[in-house]
Amino acid sequence: MTKLTGLMAIAALLSTTAVASSETLRWARAGDALTLDPHAQNEGPTHTIRHQMYEPLLVRDTTGAFEPALATEWAPSASDPNVWVFQLRQGVTFHGGETFTAEDVVFSFERAKQENSDMKELIGSITEIRAVGDYTIEMVTDGPNPILPSNLTNLFIMDKGWSEANNTVNVQDFEGGEITYATTNANGTGPYVLTSREPDVRTVMTRNEAYWGRDQFPMEVSEIIYTPIQNAATRVAALLSGEVNFLQDMPVQDLVRVNDADGLTVKKAPQNRVIFFGMNQGADDIEADNIDGANPLADVRVRKAMSMAINRDAIQKVVMRGQSEPAGMIAPPFVNGWTAEMDAESSTNVEMARSLLADAGYADGFSIRLDCPNDRYINDEAICQAAVGMLGQVGVTVNLDAKPKAQHFPLITEGKTDFYMLGWGVPTYDSEYIFNFLVHGRESDIGTWNGTGFDNDEIDAKIESLSSNTDLAARNADIAAIWRVVQDEALYIPVHHQVLNWGMAEGVGIDVDAEDQPKVKYFTMN
Repeated sequence: MTKLTGLMAIAALLSTTAVASSETLRWARAGDALTLDPHAQNEGPTHTIRHQMYEPLLVRDTTGAFEPALATEWAPSASDPNVWVFQLRQGVTFHGGETFTAEDVVFSFERAKQENSDMKELIGSITEIRAVGDYTIEMVTDGPNPILPSNLTNLFIMDKGWSEANNTVNVQDFEGGEITYATTNANGTGPYVLTSREPDVRTVMTRNEAYWGRDQFPMEVSEIIYTPIQNAATRVAALLSGEVNFLQDMPVQDLVRVNDADGLTVKKAPQNRVIFFGMNQGADDIEADNIDGANPLADVRVRKAMSMAINRDAIQKVVMRGQSEPAGMIAPPFVNGWTAEMDAESSTNVEMARSLLADAGYADGFSIRLDCPNDRYINDEAICQAAVGMLGQVGVTVNLDAKPKAQHFPLITEGKTDFYMLGWGVPTYDSEYIFNFLVHGRESDIGTWNGTGFDNDEIDAKIESLSSNTDLAARNADIAAIWRVVQDEALYIPVHHQVLNWGMAEGVGIDVDAEDQPKVKYFTMN
């Protein structure tokens, strides 16, 4: 697609621009929500779109502090340490006019625990959820869970009656390619109502005038037109021409150009996200390499050598134009368990990498396929391309296969990739979230994004104990011990912490959210 053709396509997609008022947010980023089903995918951009229409019990504001949403109060029970009590907001209606009650919360949490749910790890400690009247919920956990509220900020509430009427009681089988009514339709309690949905083309939402928080939040945006634009140059051109007035996924090579343009500004902040590579160490043999009957990645010396081959400083300077921070662990600095010492442990040493490969029996190197997304993270494919050259310097020949995130992510969750890129944010701000998804051995309801094949019963037991350990000193000691194993075993190759850059027209007012999860109800439009 030529640049001119791309601009014409975007102009067509945003054909309502000419008649839109100043209250229309014309929002673009590289990729679209994978699905609107509230529990089918635990993925950042997908949650972001859903946050405009659906709501959880509580959210985090732009500072990371808890803020009430559909729950107004929450606390452990005074009589039972294994129970959390949530008082629900009264006077709330769904977009279809249905009254929000405790019945909807019970239904939504039970739905989110289903096998096809990508949210079940977050509420795995909940053994029972029960309604105590119309506006009180009790969540019973398997032992005291001091951080349960942290796991609920992306757990959206659906209307039970609407779900039953539209045959969406069961979570969409996303990996199986299922399409349900909830995939492209929504009925939440949120500040914006879905008007139209064309996946990967355009999503339009209008202000919910009956929203319970109509007078509590700015709510100055009356219409949202969300357009995924994968091509970076076309994305920036749309912002520069005024066809878009809010842009996530700003290409780093265009930051100065956009910031210097009349009527535009760029806001930046560190993101709660790390970019890294995963390696399948668990298989006896892997398909994506040229070594028969063996798995080079099963040897920790190979994994460490591959990490040593990655020049994070060069990626920061050349690929990211300074818009990243080299990482030595797969936890962002925001997270409980992160330490500066571990985050400085990754270093580039080409000679040592070659020596380790030789010691492991791969003096002549080997070849392997790297699976990479091309529409999810900032310069994701470019980072992978740089890694290909760096690994080649130590004798590891890498064949790059880059594809959209909708095709890339199932490779990881279904165990069909041996070497892959992934990025991970931590909405709970606690290491348990990382361990549950990325370190625990893969089971039906935990470890679902652990594509490494790492499975250690002792470590699994430590991870499972974190949800009920109320001795914070002992809990933090266990977190440190788990991280030590992750680091020593080189389960992952950390690359960098992302830096967020949002481009916007000067009349658009919003602070950058470390979660990269803008909530439009906070926006001002001048």
